[in-house]
Amino acid sequence: MTLTFTQHTTNKMADDIFQGYKGAALETLKKYNVRVWGQAEVTTSRGLFTGTVLPRAESDDDQHIVLKIITGYNVGIDIATINGMKETGYKKANYKIPEKEFPYTEGLPKVKLIGTGGTIASRLDYRTGAVIPAFSPGELYGAVPELAQICNLTTEKVFAVFSENMAPDNYKKLAIAIGKEIENGVDGIVIGHGTDTLHHTAAALTFMVQNSPVPIVLVGSQRSSDRPSSDAALNLMHACTAAGHGDIAEVMICMFGPTSDEYGFLHRGTRVRKMHSSYRSTFRTLGDTPLATITRKGLVPIKKEYKHRRKDRNVTILPYFEEKVAIVYYYPNMQPDIIDSLVANGYKGIVIAGTGLGHVNKPIYPAIERAHAAGVHIYMTVQTLWGYVHMFVYDTGRDLMAKGIIPAENMLPEVAYIKLGWALGQTNDPEEVRKLMLTPVNDEITSREPYNGYLVYQGGVSEVEEFIRKVHK
Repeated sequence: MTLTFTQHTTNKMADDIFQGYKGAALETLKKYNVRVWGQAEVTTSRGLFTGTVLPRAESDDDQHIVLKIITGYNVGIDIATINGMKETGYKKANYKIPEKEFPYTEGLPKVKLIGTGGTIASRLDYRTGAVIPAFSPGELYGAVPELAQICNLTTEKVFAVFSENMAPDNYKKLAIAIGKEIENGVDGIVIGHGTDTLHHTAAALTFMVQNSPVPIVLVGSQRSSDRPSSDAALNLMHACTAAGHGDIAEVMICMFGPTSDEYGFLHRGTRVRKMHSSYRSTFRTLGDTPLATITRKGLVPIKKEYKHRRKDRNVTILPYFEEKVAIVYYYPNMQPDIIDSLVANGYKGIVIAGTGLGHVNKPIYPAIERAHAAGVHIYMTVQTLWGYVHMFVYDTGRDLMAKGIIPAENMLPEVAYIKLGWALGQTNDPEEVRKLMLTPVNDEITSREPYNGYLVYQGGVSEVEEFIRKVHK
């Protein structure tokens, strides 16, 4: 079909045909009579590309045309490289996830999926570039029908925020919602959450929801569901399996283990961290081993000691948090006004991620003394992530302790920040805060790190390359 675009094209028609395109990119589409949703062959100085022309996000530039190619991935083509375009077909896509009634199966466990805004199952709105989550049981069943073989699933969206916008009030609402679901008799809880601050929320819920009789599994996805390499569906299946059938009744994070889809890991909520911006296997347990591996067939414990599932409905909900707490990452030549400004702005607690065994430079000492005199609670962690604070080894550490800084053992900096906010939400008494901080709730402090709790392999070394080649990525 040959299309001719004239000056009389209405705005609505232009919107339908050229969704989101503007400027030079729009003129290129008009020049070659190609529509959004048209199947097109695009000849460029870099070769031939074939695919479907997708809408642009309204905030995008006017120098690229986007194609969804046959592999399912999207490519942006610089209009300066285009020598010709030809529309070979047209079919407007409907990215709505089919909705089917989620079946109830006698004998399967009852799992509650609590939504916070993460895109664990989703479709993409190509007009805005936004990922729209599928969340109702019917939508999830339409997107991931295998869930019906795992559990009887119900859902509730407690709030909808990007994970970087998670805040103490959200932690509190989640803790209270979890307590109500446990009281109502669910067999397990899954929390859909964005990955960027997933480990912060896992730590917060570990402290706010104690002695749970059922598994509480936080899950996210690194890649949205419209991508062929998405980890969303499998992560969700693994999480529901762990929540409904697993014996580990703790707050955990469930994500990919290796980069492939062989199995997932269950990480304890206080010893886990996001370690890569885009890998599906981004989450790693630090200073310990993961709790278990998980597949759709069930979980296999790695650790021998963990809190087991119980039949009672007893749980302790402690939804407290003081917002005036900060985490400071030390760097060489840090100036004392960093600490002074926090004190001046009413901060009640500071966690420092120090160098080595827990050190900062001497120019900061007077500011630390002023903060301690003002009643600010200061705790030291290490930015190495693995290992313990040992402030009694060098005179630097001894001097800092004498000025009021308290070593936080081998707590991860983010976990110490969350725990200090939780502790100060309950008391401002220094001894009570210290007791809360240094009494482990669930392995945020451990008596030792296992020999295999620190493994950082470097590529290029012969034995590592052999391991990767023969065993696994």
